[in-house]
Amino acid sequence: MLQWQPVQPLQPKSHEVVIAVEAAGVNNADLVQRRGGYPVPPGAPDILGLECAGHITSVGDDVTDWSVGDEVCALLAGGGYADEVAVPAAHVLPIPTGLSVIEASVVPEAACTVYFNLAMRARLQTGQTALIHGASGGIGTFAIQWAAGIGATVITTAGSEAKSRIGQSLGATTAINYRTDDFVAATLAATDGRGVDMVVDPIGGEAFDDAIRVLATEGRLLVIGFAAGGIPTVKVNRLLLRNVAVIGVGYGEFVNRKPGSQSVFEFGVAELVNAGLRPPPPVRFPLSKGAEALESLADGGVLGKVVLEP
Repeated sequence: MLQWQPVQPLQPKSHEVVIAVEAAGVNNADLVQRRGGYPVPPGAPDILGLECAGHITSVGDDVTDWSVGDEVCALLAGGGYADEVAVPAAHVLPIPTGLSVIEASVVPEAACTVYFNLAMRARLQTGQTALIHGASGGIGTFAIQWAAGIGATVITTAGSEAKSRIGQSLGATTAINYRTDDFVAATLAATDGRGVDMVVDPIGGEAFDDAIRVLATEGRLLVIGFAAGGIPTVKVNRLLLRNVAVIGVGYGEFVNRKPGSQSVFEFGVAELVNAGLRPPPPVRFPLSKGAEALESLADGGVLGKVVLEP
């Protein structure tokens, strides 16, 4: 299991920079990877961690856009749960204006996932309706803000009244507590029986099948994870009956894509941050308590993202 231990100092490859990590974001994908169910990209570090913020301590021979001392955030293939991480220079951005280092550390993964999936893959449009699971989670908080910001109607789900209120404060018109209410019935009622144009599903399991049930004709189901519910069984007859599309994006493929990953990272983060989107105040843990941080995420009791700090 996760252990806090010394490792060798890093030297950047020709196209990389080394970042002294001041804060690292904790994500559901880390939970799946810890359990052995998340295939990492070839060559990725054994250390967990898909995003971080800090300052650059060394640069590779071919890097011209960054210098030692620059304050940055980064999208990682792994390695963020450490004092330092080596990352391709193309996956590094300045800390967005108005964000602290702590806030910036939880922006890259969520911002890129939301922008790439909702804007580029599902093509959510003004006037459409989206169901976004996980109102208080890292993806959910950004997805709600972005969808509401473009003029879509947002319905969200959460496991408590406090989390539901977070969703409403970010722009959701309807927030459903799935522990006390049937979210399928509530979603259909909120849309007068029509259903929604898009569902963001980070849950999997039975929630996947329920998501198909609430899609309108020609709706889109975005599968971005299955940490909570497990790998779902697909009932293809429902896909045919509603003429709906299921869209999935593997993080490893996305983060290593060239040259698209850089443009998605740059434009995705800029699109969200420049529009005023902000993460809720993260829950902070010492880096040496990474295992406890993951357990808090798995328990579902935290509001917003979890951050590790050296």
